[in-house]
Amino acid sequence: MTADGERVAGELVTGELVTGGGRLAAARAAMAAAGVDALVLRPSPDFRFLGGAGDGFLVVTAEVCEETGDPDALVPAGARRVGVDPEMRVRELFGLSLEAELVPAAAVLAPLRLRKEPDEVGAVTRAARAVAAVLARARELAWFGATERAMARRLAAMLLESGCEEILSVVVAAGEHTARPSHRPGDRVINPGDALHVSLCGRWAGYCAEVARVFAVAEPPEDFEAMYSVVLAAHAAARRAVRPGVTASEVAAAAREVIDGSGYGRFAAPHAGRGVGLSHQEGPWLRAGDDTPLQAGMTLCVEPAIYVPELFGARVADVVVCGPGGAAALDAGTIAGGEAGVWTGADARGGLGVVAGGLDVAGVLWVLDR
Repeated sequence: MTADGERVAGELVTGELVTGGGRLAAARAAMAAAGVDALVLRPSPDFRFLGGAGDGFLVVTAEVCEETGDPDALVPAGARRVGVDPEMRVRELFGLSLEAELVPAAAVLAPLRLRKEPDEVGAVTRAARAVAAVLARARELAWFGATERAMARRLAAMLLESGCEEILSVVVAAGEHTARPSHRPGDRVINPGDALHVSLCGRWAGYCAEVARVFAVAEPPEDFEAMYSVVLAAHAAARRAVRPGVTASEVAAAAREVIDGSGYGRFAAPHAGRGVGLSHQEGPWLRAGDDTPLQAGMTLCVEPAIYVPELFGARVADVVVCGPGGAAALDAGTIAGGEAGVWTGADARGGLGVVAGGLDVAGVLWVLDR
């Protein structure tokens, strides 16, 4: 990439907000900067970002932006580099008859998707609040004697009833399973004395949000509350660190400092969060090495965690938007710790409105009594 190309790409990321009407122009400028002659996208977050709505391919070049069943016909004959969708299936890749170097389209489009328009933040907010409301109602369910799988199915049904158009994940982990970051609900019976991790991720109007909470069944395991308090403190530290100009790695470091200082450092999750939007896992990543500067309009899932193998773990996840003055809660009313502002929508200038307070959970461990 040329020096000029790097400058242009940087301006697209750090300058004006990339709006719906300007996305195609921004994508074409980024393609030119990266030396990419065409994009071939399948139905995916990148596909939807550029207006794709069908089930074929979306081809973008300097002259065309068109959905088609035959992408080869729209890619210029002399194309040297073609950006392909990262979600492209193997048979779709092998089906392309292009005499060009294939590169990930995400290198062009991911930077453009980092900062969200107010209506995008609104969609993430609706997803976050729907998920958080289901989690709040989860406290009223009968957990004793049920299996993880049965409760996950119950929560999935509640999530659909809430208005979410798609369920991306439902995690119910009990006891020692809470120490497994990638646990899938199984046949383990939920018993009194268990720690319980519940995480829900849903999509609303195309945009995603995930919220995770920690419960104790009847009473918490020995030493669990001390570990959980560290996770909450790390979560609050990460939220306080979120503001424009701070890098993603600095937010992660704020959470990690709390966990390291507690003595649980070797059990900490490798990241403290990630971006959410059209995908439930996108940049920036709140981890060491990601030096992406945060900007107003970035939506993030803040999710520090501690996992003590074969014993228990705790992960608390909330969705926030980076506002001009810091993090604003999008799942308002149930955020852990109760120390963030609340996003109130766009103001008359298209900015992000934030008010303080309005949160009702002060980091108390939710104890299930049935």
